[in-house]
Amino acid sequence: MLVAKQSYEESHGNRVEVNKKRMEALNLRLLSQALKTSSSPKPSPTKQAKPRVVLKQLVVVRRSTHFANKRVAVDRVAIPRRIFGRQRELSNRVYASPEARAEAQEKAEKLEMGLEPVYPTFTKSMLRPHVTGGFWLGLPIQFCFRNLPKRNAVMTLIDVDGDEYPTIYLVHKIGLTGGWKGFTVAHHLVVGDAVVFQLIRPTTFKVYIIRVKGSEEGN
Repeated sequence: MLVAKQSYEESHGNRVEVNKKRMEALNLRLLSQALKTSSSPKPSPTKQAKPRVVLKQLVVVRRSTHFANKRVAVDRVAIPRRIFGRQRELSNRVYASPEARAEAQEKAEKLEMGLEPVYPTFTKSMLRPHVTGGFWLGLPIQFCFRNLPKRNAVMTLIDVDGDEYPTIYLVHKIGLTGGWKGFTVAHHLVVGDAVVFQLIRPTTFKVYIIRVKGSEEGN
C-alpha cells in the first residue's frame, strides 16, 4: 500500500515537471503573468476639461453730441411754390362761358380739317384738371388704341415754333403726364383753350393751340 502511494506521487511529480518544461518552452508562464498584469484594472486618468477662453474686445463708441443730448437736428425740406409763368387774365379764361368754349372748339375743328389727312389728329378742349392741379391730360381711347404705342412711352410735343416738349404717355391710364405740365405752363394754357394734336410720327405730336375768346395769346 505504501509502495503504491509513493509510486503515484512520483508519477504525479514527474507529470508536473513535464508540464513546467512545456510551459517554459511555450513561454506560457510569461504570457499568464502578462494576462494577470493586463487584467488588473488601471485607474484611468481623469480628463481635464480645457478652460474656455473668452476674448474680450474693447470697442470705442463715439456718441454724437446731438444724440448725447437726445436731440436730433432735422433739416426741413422746403417745397417751392408752383410758378406758372406770366398769367393771362384768368377771370376771363377759367370761367369762360360755354359759348366761348364752343367757339374755340369750332375753330380748332376747322383747323384740324385743313391738316394733311395722312396724319391722325384729335382735338381737346382744356378743362381745369388739364391746366391746373394735377396737370393730367386724358386722350381719346380709340385714337390711342389705333395709333399710340402699346406700352408706356415718351411722347414729344412740338409747337408751331418748332420747340419740343417731352411728355410721358401712360398706356394703362391712357393719357399724358410728366412733361405735360411744362408744356401747359410754357404756353399759358387755360380752361377753354382748344388744342389740336397731329401725330406726325409714332411718338411725336405737332400741336396747335386755339385760344378761347378774349385771349391775348396767338397761335
